[in-house]
Amino acid sequence: MPSRTPRIPGTARTPRTLLTALAAAALLFTAPAFAAPSPEGQAAVAAWDTDLAAAAHTADPAAVTASGSENAATAPGRAFDGDGATRWSSDFTDDAWIRVDLGSTVRIHRVVLDWEAAYGKRYVLEVSKNGTDWTPFYTETAGTGGTVTAHTYPQEVTGRYVRLRGIERATPYGYSLWSFKVYGGTPAPASSTRANLALHHPAYADYYQHAGNAPAFVTDGGWPADLKADATRWSSDWNADRWIAVDLGATSTIDTVDLYWEAAYAVDYRLQVSDDNRTWRTVYQPSASQVAARRADVKSPSEAVGLHDTVRLPQPVTGRYVRVLGVERRSFHNPAPTTAQFGYSLYEFQVWGTGGSASAAYPPLPGEQPGTYRTTFFDDFTTSALDRAKWRVVRTGTEMGSVNGEAQAYVDSPENIRTENGNLVLTPRYCKGCTRAGGATYDFTSGRIDTHTKFDFTYGRVSARMKLPVGDGFWPAFWLLGSNVDDPSVSWPSSGETDIMENIGYADWTSTALHGPGYSADGNIGARQVYPGGGRADQWHTYAVEWTPTAMRFSVDDRLVQETTRNKLESTRGQWVFGRDQYVILNFALGGAYPAGWNKVTSPYWGLPQSSVDRIAGGGVRLEVDWVRVEQKG
Repeated sequence: MPSRTPRIPGTARTPRTLLTALAAAALLFTAPAFAAPSPEGQAAVAAWDTDLAAAAHTADPAAVTASGSENAATAPGRAFDGDGATRWSSDFTDDAWIRVDLGSTVRIHRVVLDWEAAYGKRYVLEVSKNGTDWTPFYTETAGTGGTVTAHTYPQEVTGRYVRLRGIERATPYGYSLWSFKVYGGTPAPASSTRANLALHHPAYADYYQHAGNAPAFVTDGGWPADLKADATRWSSDWNADRWIAVDLGATSTIDTVDLYWEAAYAVDYRLQVSDDNRTWRTVYQPSASQVAARRADVKSPSEAVGLHDTVRLPQPVTGRYVRVLGVERRSFHNPAPTTAQFGYSLYEFQVWGTGGSASAAYPPLPGEQPGTYRTTFFDDFTTSALDRAKWRVVRTGTEMGSVNGEAQAYVDSPENIRTENGNLVLTPRYCKGCTRAGGATYDFTSGRIDTHTKFDFTYGRVSARMKLPVGDGFWPAFWLLGSNVDDPSVSWPSSGETDIMENIGYADWTSTALHGPGYSADGNIGARQVYPGGGRADQWHTYAVEWTPTAMRFSVDDRLVQETTRNKLESTRGQWVFGRDQYVILNFALGGAYPAGWNKVTSPYWGLPQSSVDRIAGGGVRLEVDWVRVEQKG
């Protein structure tokens, strides 16, 4: 379900500038940015992106074991033999399992499962160092078969054994896999001789486009020879102020850094080191002439190729963490003479020197919060007018711009926003060409309120009792938005958006959704719920989400309608951006992308037919809210 894509002009906070970030730099060197690949770097390519499970089975077929098999032709080794026409099929039990011994301890980047028709509905992927003690790293609760790629970032998944353990089959047959692939490699150990200390070490970034472009790929040991192919790489979102860092595990002496860029390289950047992952020292930046040459290399995306930067420092530096901080992105013809910029895209990040430690690890992810829920925000709208101490009224052209092709302007008027009989009432109004807002003319006005700057919060149970209007193109919503959405260095969808209830005028269903980097607009993570027992949207219902550090659980009248865990979201879709403040929004939109995608109406307004216009003009179309509550643990 498409988001409102709110980019709010006039209220953006001043972004942290790169000049300020670099003001404390203690060391600044300029060194040649272009060089042929180093011999050490080339040596790392040989084992790049190898299916470690298949290699282990080839070396020793006994490395693969299972709880059982349907018959001899579907033995466990068939899932690791590299033959797409053979498969392992378990015996017909829910708790069947299959595992592989990789032969040594490795950091696992991803696991790929190719299911036959008899797939798992619920199952767990686990890792072990000794084959006895297992740690889950991917949990599936609603499997649909096909090919499943479970990325491990940002979890610490290191071990010698990998196991798939079934919980519930989707069919009466056993679990059946065409293939079970494992990718990763051995982390670089501490070294007293010069080595690539970053190999298979933890890598971090502030943002990335989706799970397939996670930061972990920059230390996986390889890159395509043409620096063009869509191979394993980190790709940031479309913002110049982005960084990626590597943890070497211990203080190291660094003399060279190799960066293998895809076509979307940094025109200008800073190479920085840190002892504590907080305070950074700049040790390199490209020269003005190098930046100018890179800036001038504008090609179409189909013609452009990447760069290999070898940064040899005039004298070694020390630090545990090494970071590339982007300053300027490359431009592309789109088409000529128009240009466009994408995110930064880096295949490999090598750090050459001595020191380091293989003990570098990703930190544990947050667990569930202790304590019981208590109410921290409540409004039952019994005051004579909207309580401005709790709510901000949002206006088109002031707090926000026009979004999603919607037909209305949001205004601050009692005709559109009022309290009545203990309810909040949002009412759209029609008047042809009567409203000027944000430099445009609108035929409709409506209401939108939020708690931004009044009540911004992280985690909680958020609910509202509501009665919705029914009619094509009516788009009421109850949702949360990341409080940093107005920051131009973040913006939407990196801010995160949580749609607790959206309705586009249909009587029998509403939808829920999450939006973030890699899962926004039509590609959101969402669900559609149908009211049971003939229920309708224009009756009173309670819509809610329970937002925790590990999951989002949406419900209608206490009936679970969508559950999305952080584990599954980050393993398969993209970055979890729901660990920071959001705020509550109630609004009534008219027409636009989401309704039009369903009702296919194009006139007289996009997504809003004449019948609905007539109803608005006649009065009586309204969204009613009995109460809104936020409960938090603490």
